[in-house]
Amino acid sequence: MIKIAGIVLIIIGIGMLAFTGFNYFTTEKVLDAGPLHITKEKEHAVQWPPVAGGALLAAGIIVLVVGGNKKV
Repeated sequence: MIKIAGIVLIIIGIGMLAFTGFNYFTTEKVLDAGPLHITKEKEHAVQWPPVAGGALLAAGIIVLVVGGNKKV
């Protein structure tokens, strides 16, 4: 189970290093007057520093190495 957690952390860390963020869109009403509907798409950006991806990658490697050495 610990090895799986380490592998997941490594994969997420590599993904965060490769992609430093993403954008998504929401639709909000600007005007709603009877049969007239006006909407606007608004863009939102979610970004994180590459250091966070590196930290997750390092944590995954540490968990994988330390978890592999423990014998139950």
